Amino acid sequence: YQRRVRGCHTNISTAAMRADGGYDKIIDAIKLMEKKPLEHIYEYDPTGGIDNRRRLTGLHETASIDEFSWGVAHRGASIRIPRQVDTDKKGYFEDRRPSSNADPYSVTNRIVMTICLGE
Repeated sequence: YQRRVRGCHTNISTAAMRADGGYDKIIDAIKLMEKKPLEHIYEYDPTGGIDNRRRLTGLHETASIDEFSWGVAHRGASIRIPRQVDTDKKGYFEDRRPSSNADPYSVTNRIVMTICLGE
């Protein structure tokens, strides 16, 4: 029996990321998110990270809550860039950290604050 851990994976893109040459914008956004891991974890879980601490163990295709990571087609990373996006050099990326009971408005707000507003 393999335990399946569910989350509210969130796909993220801007018009610039979806345009030709958008891959650099994707990497820039991920690097901004990498600077604020705790702020994101707090907003991605209505219990302030308590539920995500149980879920984000680094096992069962989850990242560790204590480490920010990203990679292409890496289901065990905090942030996953789909293989096709890596091939096309434009598109979106997926934040795999939000909990299944996350408030989508809080998740979106935190992402926009980080990657669009620099806060």
